[in-house]
Amino acid sequence: MSASAPHPIDIVYLWVDGADPQWQERRLHALRRQAGLPDRRAPHGDVRGRYRDNGELRYNLRALQRFFPGHGHIFIITDGQTPDWLQPGPGLTLIDHRMLMPAAALPVFDSGHIESYLHHVPGLSERFLYLNDDVFFGAPVDPALWFSDEGVAVFKEAATVPDYPAPQPFESALVNASLLSRQWLQQRDPLYRHVPRIFAHSPRPMLNSVMHALEAEAPQLFSAVRSTVFRSWMVPPLVPDLVPRWMLQTGRAKLREGASMYVCSGDADAEHQFEQLADGFGRLIFFCINDTSDNVDADVPALRQISHTLERLLPQPSRFERINPTQGARKIYDELILTQGARSAGVQ
Repeated sequence: MSASAPHPIDIVYLWVDGADPQWQERRLHALRRQAGLPDRRAPHGDVRGRYRDNGELRYNLRALQRFFPGHGHIFIITDGQTPDWLQPGPGLTLIDHRMLMPAAALPVFDSGHIESYLHHVPGLSERFLYLNDDVFFGAPVDPALWFSDEGVAVFKEAATVPDYPAPQPFESALVNASLLSRQWLQQRDPLYRHVPRIFAHSPRPMLNSVMHALEAEAPQLFSAVRSTVFRSWMVPPLVPDLVPRWMLQTGRAKLREGASMYVCSGDADAEHQFEQLADGFGRLIFFCINDTSDNVDADVPALRQISHTLERLLPQPSRFERINPTQGARKIYDELILTQGARSAGVQ
């Protein structure tokens, strides 16, 4: 699809607040239900850092408004939650897990499971950008970079990763996802040559029709990832690796390069990384601030540095931000859910 096409580019986020007592109770109940079964959770896949809200979504919307004001509709996929600062209004819709996934599968705490339903969001445009809330635009967005006649943009990491015969219980979800991609693509195309390299933590440009086509070609893979409750080393996610590899293999994507940055909050030199981020801000096509502090308390300096840095870089509130919250999160959530009916009916 041409980047000059007049159709909008929607934005899709996943968001969770791991400090919510009701959400915590759902997670503990799900863990109790799995007691006695083999623990197949992926390394770092069920730590606090996977679910912790450091305020990323608030600043992500600020970055979106600053660097891509011409974006389409925003969808936030969430498990019955909403930030108390979020301002209901046209252009933004909350999508509850119950709108996408069968009731029997809920609750789900594996982002790979949840994101396998992205292309089933009601009213979603053909072209859309999927962002984890810790992945930000860091410079003015050129839609022609992300969606061109050559295909959607794919960014890769420079370093290679281990290439085992099969997924490993001690490896990261992304490494195991690469192994799954290799196995599936080699079975379908003997000429496929696998490069053991993971893809960057970046905004992911996607085509709705292409995702439906992949689901039709790989129903067993989609069924498997939709069977998880927690992130599993045996069932890697599809969106971070298989989707871009398959699109590259079929001529629907193009490898791109550009200035970007990946910050790990748990690294010993994290403070230096944050300073580098501040120095490059405005010239970075995208950046990621990954909460790699795992199970530390939420008030440790390493985590406070995330919000402090984002506030320094993005001080201007977005139009989706309630400056002085006067409503509870439940009421805001109900208002946003109501807009889903209007969106599905074609009302902007």
